[in-house]
Amino acid sequence: MKKPVLEIKDLRTSFNIKGDYYAAVDGVTLTVHENEVVAIVGESGCGKSALALSIMGLHDHKNTKLDGQVNFGDENLLTVSRSRLNKVRGKDIGMIFQDPMTALNPLATIGRQIEEPMDYHMKLSASDKKKRTLELLRRVGIKNEQRVYEQYPHELSGGMRQRVVIAIALACDPLLLLADEPTTALDVTIQAQILDLMKELQNQMKTGIILITHDLGVVAEMADRVVVMYAGEVVEVAEVKELFENPLHPYTRSLLNSIPSNMQAKQKLHVIEGIVPSIQNLDREGCRFAPRVDWIPEEDHEKNPEMHEAAPNHFVRCTCYKTFYFPEDRVGENEYVATNS
Repeated sequence: MKKPVLEIKDLRTSFNIKGDYYAAVDGVTLTVHENEVVAIVGESGCGKSALALSIMGLHDHKNTKLDGQVNFGDENLLTVSRSRLNKVRGKDIGMIFQDPMTALNPLATIGRQIEEPMDYHMKLSASDKKKRTLELLRRVGIKNEQRVYEQYPHELSGGMRQRVVIAIALACDPLLLLADEPTTALDVTIQAQILDLMKELQNQMKTGIILITHDLGVVAEMADRVVVMYAGEVVEVAEVKELFENPLHPYTRSLLNSIPSNMQAKQKLHVIEGIVPSIQNLDREGCRFAPRVDWIPEEDHEKNPEMHEAAPNHFVRCTCYKTFYFPEDRVGENEYVATNS
């Protein structure tokens, strides 16, 4: 069994809104092992990025409450001092931020920005820092590394900037890498290059990766295990092959059913009715996905939905998955074709 790099237990991240606290991450539990890619998927607003920022300790502490455990090694990162957390961030845990243009400092050269975490964590000489920086630029697929070292972010393309952000995250050889939508706003060709790069670096460094995305194609290509989130909760966890071949939770099945297919050219795209509720208006009792599948009887949902091991290492929240169906699968007034049993 691979060694756990990160263990999250019952994590709750609550934000202060007009004097009251509302949980955007609500009781999340997950484990990441070395050399494993765990993908976290879900619609915008489900809590994916809030989870990543909670791990890194990057929320505004004046208006945020964090409860539970984020165990990295022998330490709970929620209870360590600010100085200790600063020693972990950037060294043992690296993060690839969603938008490289806003993640990079427009007034500093690329070389300076990659060297910054080395200043804090590695204490190298100026010549050794530059040598390592040029090596990192080559490692992330930048061939003209000497010129890029002296350039500023605005002089690079989107794909090049994303590679620089990855180089910064890898500067101190982290044990865990958080990648928050690493291919957002990149064209398909560059996306493929970035994903290939991440897979290659993972194999070289044996780093555990949390990949946050809403792109199920990226999940299929990159992930070993998938965590599906909805309205702040984890609703399904499975190995990637198992999840795509045997999705169980109504939300997971709806996501997969929404992927365009070329099998039937005139087939209508499946639409998940409704929207993810805001954390202020979220009904925290019962199945949170129930309002978006209102054809499923209330009694088929648990009053306090729990995670069930429906198959080995395949966990799903609420018992509603047992009777769920898509309305378009009905073949008669009171009959339907079971799409998953």
